[in-house]
Amino acid sequence: MKKDIILAGVGGQGILSIAAVIDSAALSLGYKVKQAEVHGMSQRGGAVQSHLRISDSEIYSDLIGLKSADLIISVEPMECLRYIPFLSENGWVVTSRDCMKNIANYPEEEELFAQIEKLPRKIAVDAEKLAREAGSAKASNIVMLGVAAPFLGIAVDKLRKAIEIIFAEKGQKIIDINLRAFDAGLACNNQ
Repeated sequence: MKKDIILAGVGGQGILSIAAVIDSAALSLGYKVKQAEVHGMSQRGGAVQSHLRISDSEIYSDLIGLKSADLIISVEPMECLRYIPFLSENGWVVTSRDCMKNIANYPEEEELFAQIEKLPRKIAVDAEKLAREAGSAKASNIVMLGVAAPFLGIAVDKLRKAIEIIFAEKGQKIIDINLRAFDAGLACNNQ
């Protein structure tokens, strides 16, 4: 088993929480994990991305090469497009349709989604809406994790357990919201 995943979004969207859940679930299965991240969090809304590599054998680098990513998980659609050069020929893009217009020259939404629509393997969802329905718009990152779950090569029950572990300090209410958000994202694959 080997998965190379790029996580993309902007500061405050919970990219590193997605990585923590995946890391925890993968490690519980005995997989090796390497992660590299770039934070733009010195300013809320700055670009954040993480390279996440999971394998059942040794991983020598934490960076993913061009045309090598199996999956891009993005909580912001423009950020997803930044990393398309890293996507492998058979890779998938899982992105939120929720735009965070954090720069003056943010592209027109119609143009942005036309570019995403051209991708051969993609899923785009209204993550914030699903997260609100689950109990909190802040859980849109975990909605995206749920959408991406079938592409991770990690059992859903291990991801759910990792959500419980990662959010344990925040209490049962937050755990429950995140589990509902995860399930809402997972259900997007059945439509």
